[in-house]
Amino acid sequence: MVDSRNEVELYEIHASTTTGPATGGDCINGKFSKNGKFPLKDRDVDFVSNDKLLDENQDTPEPETKLSKCKKLIGNNWLLILTIVAIVLGFPLGIVVRQLDPSKDALMWIGLPGDLFLSMLKMMILPLVISNIISGTASVGAKSNGKMGLVSITYVVVTNVIACIIGVALSLAIKPGQSSRINSTLSVQTSGLESQDIFADLIRNLFPSNLIHACTHKLQTQYKQKTLTHLVNTSQGPLINQTIVEVDKSLGYAEGTNLLGIIVCSVLFGIATSQNKDKAKPFLLFFTSMSDLVTEILKWLLWCTPMGVLSLMVASIGAIDDLSSTFIKLGLFVCTVIVGLVIHQFGILSLIYFVVQRKNPFSFYSAQIPAWITGFVSTSGAMAIPDMIRGCEEKHHFDKRITRFTVPFVTTLNADGSALFIVSAVIFISQISGVDMNDGQIAVILFLTAVSVMALPSVPSSSIVTIIIILTTLSIPSQQVALLFTMEWLLDRLRSGCNVLSSAVSVPVVDYFIKSDFRKLDEDDKKAQMENLSFNGDVLTSVKTQI
Repeated sequence: MVDSRNEVELYEIHASTTTGPATGGDCINGKFSKNGKFPLKDRDVDFVSNDKLLDENQDTPEPETKLSKCKKLIGNNWLLILTIVAIVLGFPLGIVVRQLDPSKDALMWIGLPGDLFLSMLKMMILPLVISNIISGTASVGAKSNGKMGLVSITYVVVTNVIACIIGVALSLAIKPGQSSRINSTLSVQTSGLESQDIFADLIRNLFPSNLIHACTHKLQTQYKQKTLTHLVNTSQGPLINQTIVEVDKSLGYAEGTNLLGIIVCSVLFGIATSQNKDKAKPFLLFFTSMSDLVTEILKWLLWCTPMGVLSLMVASIGAIDDLSSTFIKLGLFVCTVIVGLVIHQFGILSLIYFVVQRKNPFSFYSAQIPAWITGFVSTSGAMAIPDMIRGCEEKHHFDKRITRFTVPFVTTLNADGSALFIVSAVIFISQISGVDMNDGQIAVILFLTAVSVMALPSVPSSSIVTIIIILTTLSIPSQQVALLFTMEWLLDRLRSGCNVLSSAVSVPVVDYFIKSDFRKLDEDDKKAQMENLSFNGDVLTSVKTQI
């Protein structure tokens, strides 16, 4: 401003502004000032810095047109658009290939790019899970880790129960098994697993004895039948042969990654690292760097998604023997499951997200579309872990300490889509068999399913195995279970997509309950850093004084 004692005049400063080398002040026409004022016609004028001046030659940015916004949108979502196009093309191409009656070798070559894509993703899952969990748990205290684990388990149990209730309600309302009596001549071989053995195997796998072996195998109860013949006396006198079948149980290993045990061990390493910060700095730095490197590699691999999706879709649909009759037989059951999955994903999960975040859930869902597609194509929630983490961190900026612990942990236990399918299938089979279920039996189905899905065994079509276990528990004939295999290719993918979306929604839920603890933890860390700087400054001042 111009001095109030003088006449008010306006001045425009067009000279360049520099910093004086000697005084550290500003310079106009060779005159320096530390106060930002310069003598001009015997008056003091406030200096306006160069970054506040408008460049006269600079053009005003033009507003974005609809065309430019559209190009920007396509450019930012190019990979997603290509993946959706691959899915849209996969269905008709698969039907065309099926009409050509391809051989098994031809289908193998068609599905080879998709198999390679899945193999590349599987290759990175273990490094991603281990590095993210160790680096995530090491950055927070044991108390916060325990709270995150408790909230995650509670979320899994609640969503599983809700999914079971939806499946029971729709199956009893629609009655898909009573529309027509279906006779199946198919047979299904069961693994003989029992409920108590499933839970025992779950507990045993929490703490693997060999971490390297746990990467490829997990403990599982195995059964061996022995047929024994005994001579038995009868009341008539002569001896007769009586055959007795005995079942011996033993512990063995089944192929498949013991992901739950690896997660538990990684959490223990992370907590130990947080308790020994100075000694464990190299250890933490290694896994933090590994996490960044794996994430970068996964970004490269994601560009193979459209080709992998197209290959898997065409090969899967081309391998179906009789598509039309399958839909006619099980169409109403399939519709029941699909309606239930839609209600759970877009009704229950959307409501949970809105309650904890007070935001539009579909904005969050849009960021998880790549993860849902990966789960749909691969029929595995573990394959979608990188996409889930990326959608939560890059699009919605959730704390990395939450996402990198919650996503792998919940994905391992969560199976609400499978829970909905299992209860619907059990009631469907009972209706086909003409068995009327009472309230007590329905309650048993709800309880067994909600708990069993957290410990699905490592066998092919594990949901089918769980269905057989529940039917056997309720003394319901299980011969018709083989019908479910005819639509397993579709329902398995749909419920896997539901599992992926539910696992992603766990992140905002955990964030709601844990973010205040992390905020306090960050404030304490900043306070400690400031005290450390203040202490170092006092020491430096004291040394200078002594000198």
